[in-house]
Amino acid sequence: MSARVELGPSARSLLGIDLDRRQLQAFHTYAQELVEWNERFNLTAITDRAEIETKHFLDSLTCLLGMNPPRTGSLIDIGSGAGFPGLPVKIACPRLKVTLVEATGKKVEFCQHIIRRLELKGIEAVHGRAEDLSRDETRRESYDWAVARAVARMPVLVEYLLPFLRIGGKAIALKGETGPVETHDAEEAIQILGGRMARVLPVELPGVVETRYVVKVDKIAATPPEYPRRSGIPTKRPLS
Repeated sequence: MSARVELGPSARSLLGIDLDRRQLQAFHTYAQELVEWNERFNLTAITDRAEIETKHFLDSLTCLLGMNPPRTGSLIDIGSGAGFPGLPVKIACPRLKVTLVEATGKKVEFCQHIIRRLELKGIEAVHGRAEDLSRDETRRESYDWAVARAVARMPVLVEYLLPFLRIGGKAIALKGETGPVETHDAEEAIQILGGRMARVLPVELPGVVETRYVVKVDKIAATPPEYPRRSGIPTKRPLS
């Protein structure tokens, strides 16, 4: 059994943010619903409340370390799964306009349920793949932030994220201990796609042995129209 983690104090000490009572209640409800839904659908292997707070909620909120206050604008979360990191970021930053993208129908259904349950505004959960959605002219190069966690290695991931970003936007990838190596391997892909490496920030989560990394990439030029390649190709033939 993992040690008890209080999300509010942890968010304050690690991220410098204060969550109010309503936000903390939203996270409590989110955790309850995640455990209940997980009994029917395979949403997560993490079901202990303290681990949910640390390894899902707090880890998701480390996105904020790459986002300058007041943390507004539009954000797209690619491969959101059960809502991570986009839903926790939305709860913490209600002024953000958020799009969750997920290819598994049941996970999209869960995210839509949480959005309704928490009465969140300015957020949508979309069933689809990044390679297809970034071809939509209403979404391509239109977001301020593109984020992802546990989706793909960096050379592949940047091909999913950067096409969604306007010039001046930022991509944020939450990575485990291989983050620095993956980022080095992705340098060519980042350049091809109109990006520039900005920062690799190590993060120590309470009770988690391995170092986590927040990888930030700036969008400095338009992504060439041939990217992303069609579904499945980025994984089979990474740019780097």
